[in-house]
Order: sequence, then structure tokens, then C-alpha cells
Amino acid sequence: MDLGLKNRNVIVAASSDGIARAAAEKFAAEGANLAMCSRDQTKLHAAAARIRDRYHGRVLAEAFDVTDEAAVAAFVKQVAAEFGSVDVCVINAGGPPPRMFLATTTEEWHRAVEMNFMSVIHFARAVLPGMQKNHWGRLVAITSMTVRQPVSDLIYSNAVRAGVLGLVKSLANEFGKDGVTVNNVGPGYTATERLKQLIAKRSQELGITPAEFEARLGVEAPLKRIGQPDEVADAIVWLASERASFITGQTLLVDGGWFKGL
Repeated sequence: MDLGLKNRNVIVAASSDGIARAAAEKFAAEGANLAMCSRDQTKLHAAAARIRDRYHGRVLAEAFDVTDEAAVAAFVKQVAAEFGSVDVCVINAGGPPPRMFLATTTEEWHRAVEMNFMSVIHFARAVLPGMQKNHWGRLVAITSMTVRQPVSDLIYSNAVRAGVLGLVKSLANEFGKDGVTVNNVGPGYTATERLKQLIAKRSQELGITPAEFEARLGVEAPLKRIGQPDEVADAIVWLASERASFITGQTLLVDGGWFKGL
């Protein structure tokens, strides 16, 4: 299936590792021009070099913090200048630490809002004018299945990421007339470094091995396993493609059926 992404100009934020890293590679495989960013300069440039070497496409990589509004704006401007436009923007950021509510701090709440909500605003504000002008664009936010079914010790993610749904729906309603779609992908338990950290914490608290706790996570989903980054990345790339041209304002859970609601 031709996804219509060849020569499209794509930003994938926080893409040095994990799900966003897998998405970046899949965009490159489709022939898109790729712009990557991350706080970790070493990992970012290593990932960009691997993608560039494998797919022989145009790959731009810049290290900065997505909570820095000025840095985001400068990056988007740089991408538009080098590639000619920004057609697709995949908005992603690292997840906040696991906490129960009474263990949270005001400082961590502010950080979670900056990282997981304001970063979406920064990128959207920077890329939407150009998408309006070109009458074509795709915004895809990466959040979590917690936007539909909260997880007990992920209080920051439960609360802050849910706000992204309201923003996604609002932007979809406002910019649909301009040929721009805005959607959200909510990954379930996926084999990333962040999940490894969560598993280590929870297994220690329960006095079981990490492997035993991971098996418990898999049992909770109808597919009886955790996901792989590539599986979530496929959904992201599809939502950004021509094949998803009549889908906007939606949240697509890629969770193996873990969410139990209708």
C-alpha cells in the first residue's frame, strides 16, 4: 500500500529511542524527509546516522528540550527552511515518573505539564501556520492508554495526558477546514526503556522478578503480551499518511486490547 509519504517533510519529536525512534525509521522507509530531535544528543545523532545509512534519505537531527518553546520554534523554522515545509509533525516527549498522588510534588506537576502538555502546544503553534498555508498537514500526538483507563501509580500521566485529548479535538475542529488532521495515538504497555524502568520499580515493590511482572502485564490484555515499538509506529505512520485522510480528532489505542471500555 502506497501511504503517500514519499518526499513529505516529517518531524518526529523525542525520537532518539523507543516508539518515536521506530516511527522515525518507518517514515524514512516510506521515502519521507526526516527531522528528529531529542534531549540526548549522543543517542539522537547515533539514531539519525543509522537511519540515514540504511535508507539513504535526508535526515536532520537537533538536540534540545521540547519544553523550550523558543527552541521548538527555531527547530521548526530550520526544518521548513531546509526541506521547504513541515507536512507531518509527530509530537512526543518522555513520560513523567510513576507516583501515587500523596507522593507527588508541585515541582513534578509543573514538569509533567511542561513536558507532556505544553510541548504539544509548542509544536502545534509552530507548525500549523505553514500547514494552513499549504492546505495539507498531519499532527499526531503520542500519549498513553492512560488517557482512556488510568493506571494507579501513573497519576501525572493519567491527569496531564488526558488534557491532550481536549487539545487534539479542539485543533481538529479548528483546522480541519485547512486540510489538516489532528489525531492521538495511545500506546499500551510497550517494550521500551520507560517500561523497563516501571517494571523494575513495581517488581521490586511486589518482591517478584521483572520477568514475572512483565508476564502479568501481558496477561491483562486479550493478546496476552506487551507490544513492540514497531507495532505502535505503524499506527502513527498510517495516521500521518494519505490513507487516513478522513480521520481527525481521534484517539487510537495501540494496546493489545488492554483498555476494557467500549
